[in-house]
This record gives sequence, structure tokens and C-alpha cells, in this order.
Amino acid sequence: MTRFFKMAALHLLVIVAFHLLIISEAKDSDFIYKEFTNPKRDTFVYGTFPKDFAWGVATASYQIEGAWDADGKGPSIWDTFTHNGRSYKKQNADVACDSYNKYEEDIAMMKKLGVSHYRFSLSWPRILPKGFANEVNREGIEYYKKLLDALHKANIEPMVTLYHWDLPQVLQDMGGWENEMMANYFAAYADLCFQAFGEQVKLWITFNEPTIFSLFGYELGTDAPGLPHNGYGAYRVGHTVIKAHAKAWHLYDQKYRKSQGGKISIVLHGNWFEPKNPDSEFDRAVAEKASYVELGWFANPIFGDGDYPAIMKDMIANNSRIQQLSTSRLPEFTEDDKRMIEGTFDFFGLNHYTTNLVAHKPTVSEHFASFFMEFNGEMSQDKESWPEPAGSPWLYPVPWGLRKLLNHIKKTYGDVPIYITENGFSEGEGPLNTKDTARIDYYKAYINEALKAYLIDSVNLKGYFAWSLMDNFEWRSGYSERFGLYHVDFEDPERPRTPRESAGVYSKIIKNNGFPVQAGTDHTEL
Repeated sequence: MTRFFKMAALHLLVIVAFHLLIISEAKDSDFIYKEFTNPKRDTFVYGTFPKDFAWGVATASYQIEGAWDADGKGPSIWDTFTHNGRSYKKQNADVACDSYNKYEEDIAMMKKLGVSHYRFSLSWPRILPKGFANEVNREGIEYYKKLLDALHKANIEPMVTLYHWDLPQVLQDMGGWENEMMANYFAAYADLCFQAFGEQVKLWITFNEPTIFSLFGYELGTDAPGLPHNGYGAYRVGHTVIKAHAKAWHLYDQKYRKSQGGKISIVLHGNWFEPKNPDSEFDRAVAEKASYVELGWFANPIFGDGDYPAIMKDMIANNSRIQQLSTSRLPEFTEDDKRMIEGTFDFFGLNHYTTNLVAHKPTVSEHFASFFMEFNGEMSQDKESWPEPAGSPWLYPVPWGLRKLLNHIKKTYGDVPIYITENGFSEGEGPLNTKDTARIDYYKAYINEALKAYLIDSVNLKGYFAWSLMDNFEWRSGYSERFGLYHVDFEDPERPRTPRESAGVYSKIIKNNGFPVQAGTDHTEL
């Protein structure tokens, strides 16, 4: 009880101090961005995260490993996609950062940063070249065991993602995630990984951003496997992925949790959606719909009641009727499915980068429909009054959107533990520039919004992972978008890494566990 009252008193002091600060005359140094100077919303706060807060960096196997056909690895859908010239300048990740050979150097970079955790993914085709668990590539298993051994020697805890988009091509040839049998194939792959690596891994992720690979891979066709199955594909994929996740979660829970003592969940992508005209009832309604559907598509079955959000089911059923279809384009879960899916989480993994404005605009047609048209809304970003975008044209810094999203998750799904598993800022192509001020501002502002959510709003925030440790292959954008705390020279066969100034700033934030109050200093001195 004593600890409870101490924490409650500290929380009250933080809130009082924050409100006293915003009542006083604001100074330029109270804000990160000149475009965002609302005292109640944007004032920089000082304080620290809990002592056991996880500070990390994140990567993904296809984006950094290279060695695309080495030591028995089979081809993935991304190998096929890029070898067919469907990425920026026909670039590929055959070598990428060469982390398959340079993982020890990567870990040395992490030690210099001072991170406590490293989130990386396993390559399914490196472990199971033909997709199935009856033919295991032992050299692939040994590579990840060596990586895990080196991480533990460095006192860095792994957070391991089972699937970060690089499906074995042989399974795509059988229909990929549109094939309902994939749920069973994934569970068998997960079982092998739990058995092989579970003694060294205490934080597991089943899938990374299923919303993104469903939509861009099977709806728009702009990502691997490149199938433009508009209106249907993404929903079929999502349906299979949710059941695959649930099967893997139950497998771990029943077979491995007691002996290995780990936790397992899923990572979801979430933008924040703000009404373009806050005074418009229609804009407010469509923004709320977007917030509940984009995240809730996968979150509501897993963190909610085992089924899709009612607003999503009604929306797609109504749009299907407009198209004169006899049934909804959204598949239905059986009652047994719902019981299997509901509650299959130990924490909420959140990838967040930016905010969108949403305006009401009828878009559904009897001739054509897709996920991006279901909302009867138009998405945009405020190019006139928001800060300059990153090297990725969709990525505008809007830090207050993160705090709103974290509160939305708490309000919708309860006091679930949350890890921010990706958050970061890109720059475009060009010569090495270590003075990455825009990225520094982004990290300071977004981490500070996360701190507000923890200190002021009592969001159950457990960790923060920067995307990314180093520049890597950014999917269809190739090497044109650079997210790294470390620069990588992709023109040099040795792939040398060079720290940017943001690496030093992030390292200092980690060392301080946030932004402690220090007499005579402010955030501009980081």
C-alpha cells in the first residue's frame, strides 16, 4: 500500500507541475516544433519512465540480413518481387546491410547506444527453405542461435518477430495468406522456433503489421507478392492471419509458457486519424470510424471480443450491398473461431509513425470498392501548417498523434501493457550527413509524447523501440528512404556503418531513462 500511495502522489505532482507550467508564459524552448505550440498539448515535459522500461532498436530479417541464397536459404516473396524489378530502381536486398555476416558489429553498435532490448525477425525461408517444418535448414537455425548467444553476452534482451513479411515463395505458390491452410503452416513454423530458441527468447511477436502486408501485398499489389485483389484479398488474408496468430499463441501458452516463461503477442500498425474540420460532424464521424477500423481490424478480435469491430462489419456489409453482392466481402468468424481468438495477447505491440487528417467524402461505388474506399472519407496531411515531411513523403511529424493513439488504445482495450515497437524518421538519398537535426527533433518530440501518456495519462507503457538501428532496404522504396540511427554505405561492399548525431541523442535519452529535470538545462541541450 505504501508503494501505491507513493506512486499516486508522484502522479498527482506530475499533473500539477504540468498544469502550472502551461499556465505560465510559454517560452520557445518549451516546444520542439514551431508549428505546434499549443500550451496544453505541445509543452515539453520533464520526467522519467519506469525503472524497468525497455529501450530498444528494431530491424527485420529481409531488410538487413542479405545472404539471400546462402547456406541453404530458400527464396522469399520479396526475393521474387525485387528480382522481377518491382522496387525502386529495381533494387533488392540480396546483400542489404550484410547483417548475416556482420551481426557482431551490429551488436557493438547497440552496446554503444546502451539499449536494453533488440527487436529483430526470423527469416522463415532461412529456417524452412520449402516452407514446411519437415525440412529444416540447420545452418539457418545455427545463425539465429549465434545471434541470440551474442545478444545475451552483450546483456541485450531479444524481442523476436516470427513473421516480418518474408513468406517462403513456395507457400505463396500455394496461395499464400489467402489460403486458409496457412494458419496451420504458420503454427508448425512457430512451434519449431519456440522449441529451437525459446530458452533464450522471452518476448515473442507473431506478426508484424498485418494491416500493411495485407493491404499493400494483396489489395493494392504494390508490395510482395504484388496481387491487386481489390475489395477481397486483404480481408481474406487478414482472416487467415488472425487465426494463425491465435493458433501460435495457444501453442506457446499450452506447450512452452510454463517451462520457458516468455510472453507472446502481435504488433499492429496504427496511425492517428484527426478530423480535417473539427467542427464538421461528418468529418468527426469518419475520423472516429477510421480510428476504430484501421487498428481495430486486427486489435478488436485479439484484444476485444474475438470478432471484427461492429462498425467495420456494418460498413463493409453495407458497401457490399451497394455493389449488389449477396454477401459481405468481409469473411465471418465462427463462434469457435471467436473463442479461440479472443484474449490471445500478453501485451500490445504498436508501430506508429504519423497522423492523417480525414474528411467526409462519398467514395463507395457499385462498380469498385477497396479498403481505402470503405470509409467514405478522404485522407490527407496538412502540408501548409505541419512540419516538413521526412524522406518518406507520407511521414509528417505530428507527435501529439502518438499520445492520442495511446489513450485510444487504453480507452478501447483497457489497461493493456503497451510496447511502442517501431517509431522513427527517414531522410532521402544523398551523401552522408551525420547532422540529422530533423530526426533528433522527431525522436525527442515523440518520446516526450510517450512520456506524457505514461506520466499524465497513466498509460501502461512498457517500452520504446526506435526504427531503425541502421539504414536498410525499405521494401518497395529500396534504399531511397533512410531510417537509421547509423548510416550505411550501400555503395561500399563492406557496408560500413557510421553513427548519426541522432544516435548520440537517443543514447543519452536511454541513459537518462527519459528527460529528468536538471537545473539550468532543457531539451535543447540534448
